[in-house]
Amino acid sequence: MTNKYKKNNTLKSRFRGFYPVVIDVETAGLNANTDALLEIATITLKMDSDGWLCMDNVLHFNIKSFPGANLHPSALALNKIDPNNPLRFAVTEQEALNEIFKMVNMGIKIHECHKAIIVAHNASFDHSFIMAAIERISDTNNNMNVNPFHPFVTFDTAALSGLVFGQTVLATACKHAGIVFDKSKAHSALYDTEKTAILFCELVNIWKRLGGWPPSSSINN
Repeated sequence: MTNKYKKNNTLKSRFRGFYPVVIDVETAGLNANTDALLEIATITLKMDSDGWLCMDNVLHFNIKSFPGANLHPSALALNKIDPNNPLRFAVTEQEALNEIFKMVNMGIKIHECHKAIIVAHNASFDHSFIMAAIERISDTNNNMNVNPFHPFVTFDTAALSGLVFGQTVLATACKHAGIVFDKSKAHSALYDTEKTAILFCELVNIWKRLGGWPPSSSINN
């Protein structure tokens, strides 16, 4: 492999200096400012020596409801979360985000990127809940690691799957990508994050297999 190809087989070059981080949240409603964030899973990504995107590190937390948060019964029935179950071993939003920030900032440093971008299925939803949680804990942020996430840019696997497969539902998009998806395990943040990460890697790798990456202009320069 030539040095020109090796140079393009990095996250830094593939995503213009951005570090993609796959996230899924489970919540007690649809309003990021008023409804509880109950679960979050995060998966970082890496590229192998041949430039294929794959999963790297994983973090998963059950979250304690912030004071005054709404808990809508219909949302809890969907994700089957009992916020009061002591066996959840839930942590605060600050504790969870601090650990996530630590992992993501380390990845940014290792891969020589300058900012992380959230990857999610219907990404605006997950992004909004993460940003709302960050805003809630900003007043007690003295001991927090630096927020690594871009304030508004995301990679949305629903939109990308609609482009590539003509499908926007996570389970159906995975099926078209040849990824096994057990619907009985859906609406678990960890399970959905794993499937979203595999799907995003496949979408990126499909483009590489088709010859779309690296672009010819970058090879010749």
